[in-house]
Amino acid sequence: MKRFKNWIHGSLWAVIFGLGLYVLVKGVSIAGGGKNLTRKTAQLYAPVFTLAPVKGTENQSWLSLLTKEVVPLLTYWESKESYFLSEEPQLTVREETEKNPESEKTQETQKSSEVQNTQDQMPQKAETESMEEAEKTVIQKAVKKKKRKKNKKAQTEETKEQQETVNMEELQDFQTLVGNYYTVDASTTADPEQINAEKLAGQDLRIKKDASVPQILIYHTHSQEAFADSEEGNISDTIVGMGNYLTELLENKYGYNVIHNTSVFDMIDGVLDRNTAYNLAETEISSILAANPTVEVVIDLHRDGLDGEKLVTQIDGKQVAKIMFFNGLSRTARNGNVDYLPNPYIEENLAFSFQLQIKAQEYYPGFTRHIYLQSLRYNLHLKPRALLIEAGSQLNTVEEEKNAMEPLADILDRVLAGR
Repeated sequence: MKRFKNWIHGSLWAVIFGLGLYVLVKGVSIAGGGKNLTRKTAQLYAPVFTLAPVKGTENQSWLSLLTKEVVPLLTYWESKESYFLSEEPQLTVREETEKNPESEKTQETQKSSEVQNTQDQMPQKAETESMEEAEKTVIQKAVKKKKRKKNKKAQTEETKEQQETVNMEELQDFQTLVGNYYTVDASTTADPEQINAEKLAGQDLRIKKDASVPQILIYHTHSQEAFADSEEGNISDTIVGMGNYLTELLENKYGYNVIHNTSVFDMIDGVLDRNTAYNLAETEISSILAANPTVEVVIDLHRDGLDGEKLVTQIDGKQVAKIMFFNGLSRTARNGNVDYLPNPYIEENLAFSFQLQIKAQEYYPGFTRHIYLQSLRYNLHLKPRALLIEAGSQLNTVEEEKNAMEPLADILDRVLAGR
């Protein structure tokens, strides 16, 4: 009996000790704020009391379950645990076990907004970077293009300068000069006093460019002259059309004020008649010059008529009709000077065609034929800088003729501008 009482007494003390230990552990866990501390403390002080988890009782010891049934106070403390603890465990449990649809929707909306903002910013940033890169690329390309253009221009100018240099000393010899630069028609003679390289090259034929007033007059004594593929009735395909293009080049590219007269002098009553064309042209052109005293250059633009020979060369990769400068000397081989065709400007006329021929040889070798010398006057007496040009022939195409106007405009400006 005494032994039984001692056993009961010991058992009660063990229960009291266990309850005290449990209360201590729970108090520390509540004060420390978390189940993790509870588990650590339980494992530290009563590891033997920790059993394998059962559904709904994970990480709870058999002693905890037993005391909840025996001591209501402990159950009370357990219910208060969620009050004393922070909301952090509840949030953790909610995230793991409970998903609030509204919260999810809000979070998804926020995330979507953030993603959208990020995506919006990324294209904007990418677009900005792309624009900057594009601008840099454009600038670099423009600089390179400008450099290439400048280098190409410099190379072109250098090439042109080096294409052919005219030896003026050799041209002091009359026979050399005539043999290389002139074709003398049988109807006239070449006079060494007139055909003198030093005199011809020494004439100052520059004009002071002034686009506010007319300075150049272009006309066509034979306006009906056409080409191999000219469309009948289309003025643009005739020598008049070439005059239009030459006028356009001289005005737009070189800054001259040009009068282009397109009157017809070689049609009488609807029939082609060139017998009086020069007389008719002289009357009208003289009237225009009287009304425009600022005109200093007069160009009668023709195309030649040849049998079987197509006059073409190549310039800058294009097929170009050759041109020929034509001078009337008012002198026949049989009778000498033609008194009824006076021309006080023969020397200036000859100098003008010669200097143009030199420029053509320097910059466009092969572009010009020899200067043709004839016995009559051909209205070259109207101005010192009067010029008759034969551009190609009836065998050339319209395109070849038009291509010829470009180098022609250039050498005209080189002589008139003194460059």
